Amino acid sequence: MEASTAVVSELTVDPIVLDERSRKTVKTLINASHRNLLFLDKVVDWEAGIDFSKPPKLPESSWIYGTPYWDALTEAQRNEVLWLETGRDVSYFIWLEQTLPELYVGYVNKYHGCMSDDVREYLMVFSREEIVHTLMFRRYLEAAGLRLWSHPENIPNYSLFEQQLAGKHPVYGICWNLLIEWFAELNSIYQTQHDGIDPLTRKMFREHHTEELRHIAFAKTVCENYFETAPEGELEEMCEFFQKGYGFLLDEYTYMPEIALHASFPFPIQPGDTDKIREIRLSPNNQRLNEQRFRDVREWCLKYNIIK
Repeated sequence: MEASTAVVSELTVDPIVLDERSRKTVKTLINASHRNLLFLDKVVDWEAGIDFSKPPKLPESSWIYGTPYWDALTEAQRNEVLWLETGRDVSYFIWLEQTLPELYVGYVNKYHGCMSDDVREYLMVFSREEIVHTLMFRRYLEAAGLRLWSHPENIPNYSLFEQQLAGKHPVYGICWNLLIEWFAELNSIYQTQHDGIDPLTRKMFREHHTEELRHIAFAKTVCENYFETAPEGELEEMCEFFQKGYGFLLDEYTYMPEIALHASFPFPIQPGDTDKIREIRLSPNNQRLNEQRFRDVREWCLKYNIIK
């Protein structure tokens, strides 16, 4: 530990190198964050509560919509599925946004002697915002009567993937965060920002999206600078690494087996039904959904060879 600390203290080069244009972008993001803070007690009208007569998301955005499993459900069961899937999305936001402050403040502490002031400040601003988001989403689960889903670390391949991030260049952590947040945001906005959706759910995701857009812009700025300057060998290694991560995220936002453990009725697909799960993830409706909602992140990943 002492030797590692000594090496870090001798660093004189910012581990996150930005050109002048990118530094201006980060400063703009910092100023926007300070001007437009999200306050937990004001983000939505918590006292008005949730209107359970309206769905939390579009029915056609359900993981099992367009399959025989959806067709076999009653209207009440379909509505429950929509709320359970929303509970999963919110739970994943909670797990992510509890983790990021530790990761980013860790970067600030580890590289304090060589990190530029603008990057350091935004990592701290970012962390503050994520803590508020976590509190907001926990309050939402309570208001909606939804359980917190299991931590993603319980998914074996996902857990192994995240463990491999430790000790890698900070850009790896920032890029992984970018992919996770980008997937989550594209998904939540696609399925909630429509007439007929519960107003509290719709507004909460919209207000959250305002801050997350800044987080995504920061991460893209950092990653694109790295892609433009890093040696070709490093880029190939990094892109190969994140191809696996992209696949995990696509699966997770298409269908998660844990829903069977949350449902109040016998769910038609159980966690061990491998063939059924694959069938759902490859259903025509899910293929259409993934094409439409994840287009932006897919095109970005294709541009930088993260996916082929």
